[in-house]
Amino acid sequence: MTSVAPAANQTVPLYAQVAFPVHLNKTFTYRLPQSLQRVARVGSRVVAPLGTKPLTGYIVALLPRLRSGTSLIESEIKEVQELLDVDPPLSTEVLEITRWVADYYAAPWGEVMRAALPAGINATVEQAVSITERGRETLSNLETSGPAKARTNALQLLAAEGEFELNAFCLRIGAAKTPQWLREMETAGLIERSYRSRSTVTRVKRRKAVRLAKSEGGESQSGNKRMTPAQQRAIEVLRFNRDTMAVSDLIKSANISDSVVRTLAKRGFITEFEEDVRRDPLSRAELPNAEVFKLTNAQTLALRSIEKRLSEELFATLLLHGVTGSGKTEVYIRAMQAALDLDRGAMMLVPEIALTPILSRRLRAHFGGQIAIFHSSLSKGERFDEWSRLRSGQARVVLGTRSAVFAPVQNLGVIIIDEEQDSSYRRPRYRNCAGAERIRGHSAGFGHAFTGIVS
Repeated sequence: MTSVAPAANQTVPLYAQVAFPVHLNKTFTYRLPQSLQRVARVGSRVVAPLGTKPLTGYIVALLPRLRSGTSLIESEIKEVQELLDVDPPLSTEVLEITRWVADYYAAPWGEVMRAALPAGINATVEQAVSITERGRETLSNLETSGPAKARTNALQLLAAEGEFELNAFCLRIGAAKTPQWLREMETAGLIERSYRSRSTVTRVKRRKAVRLAKSEGGESQSGNKRMTPAQQRAIEVLRFNRDTMAVSDLIKSANISDSVVRTLAKRGFITEFEEDVRRDPLSRAELPNAEVFKLTNAQTLALRSIEKRLSEELFATLLLHGVTGSGKTEVYIRAMQAALDLDRGAMMLVPEIALTPILSRRLRAHFGGQIAIFHSSLSKGERFDEWSRLRSGQARVVLGTRSAVFAPVQNLGVIIIDEEQDSSYRRPRYRNCAGAERIRGHSAGFGHAFTGIVS
C-alpha cells in the first residue's frame, strides 16, 4: 500500500481533525506544520498535545481552512507535533466501520480505532525528566541532609545519568508515584519534563540469509576453487536449496559453524542479506488434502444466488439455513472463491476461537497463502504479520472471530457470518457484529444451524 502526495493543483490541508483513544466522544482540530501539510493522510497516527501533555491520535479529516461558523480562534489552535505514519494504517473503509461502531455504541471513536489495529502497533507517548542549567547551578547550594536530601539526590542522579523516563526515575528514587516536591522543582525551573513517542513494539521480523554469488556470466563463482570440506558442504546444500537459504538453516543442514559462512562471504562465494520472516500461525499445522466435492442441488442453488449478487456488485443479505453437516462450509468456500475470481476479497467470521482450527486448516488447504487468520490466541507478532499481509494485498481472505470485522481486506466482496444465531455475536461491543457488513457495503451470507428469529 502506498500513499500519494497531493497534486500541484490540489488544495494543501492546513488543519487536521484528530480523534484520541480517550473517554471523550469528540474530535479536535490542530494546525499542520508546513513540513506535514503534503504528507499527512486521513487514517495516519499523529502525536498532538491534548491538555497538558501530548497523546497519540488518529487523523479523521484534513481541512484546507477552518469551517465557517466555528467557535475556534485560529491563534489558539495547537500544532501537530509528530506524524507517525506516511502510509496510513487505517484505510478509508476501516475508518467508516469504526465510526459506525462508535456511533452505534456511543463509544469514543479514537478508542474504537485503537481496537481496530493489531496490538503493539499503537504508539504511546512517555514522559521524560531531565535537569536544567539552572538546576545544575543550584545543585552545589542544596542541602545534603534533612528534608531537602531527597531533592538533592534527585538532581544529582539527573546530573550524573542524564534524561530518565519518568516512571523509571521514580523507581530509582524510591517513589511509588511522582512526588509533589518533584513537581515543585519543575515549577522552580530546576528540572524539565518532556514527551516523546515510544517506538512501535511489534514490527516485521527479519533474519540473516545468504545466496550463491554469481559471476558476470551468471555462473557460480565457487567452481574450481580450493575449499575446505565444510565450505564444500555449505555450497552443495545451497545449490540443493535453489542457491538461497537462511543462515540458521544452512548451518544446521550443512553441519557447519558460523565462521564457515563468514569465510565464504569474505571470499566472495556467497552474498549476505536480510529477509522478512512471516510468523505464520499455521506453520506447524497438518493440512488436509484439498478435496473437490460435488454440490447437491440445494447447495448449487444457494451458491448461484450468492454469485448473482456478487456479479451485480450490489449490497445484499442472504440467509443460508442447514443443519450441522449439511454442507454449508462448502458453499462458503465456493462463495469466497467466486469473490477472488472477481478480484475481490472475502471475510468469514466465526463466533468462537474453538471453531477456527479445523476451519483454518481446511481454508488454508484450499486458498493457500491467500488466507489470513485473526483471533485473540495469536501472538502479537503473528497478528501483526497477518494484518500486514491483508493490508498489502498479499492475503485476500480472512477467517477470524468478531474482531476480524476490522481486518483491512482490500476490495471486500463477500462477508460470511457462520453460526449467526450464536449469542457471542451479541456480547457487549459486538452486539451488532452481524450487522457490521452493512457499513462495509458488500454481499453478506449468514449461516444458521437451526431455524430461528434474530433481532
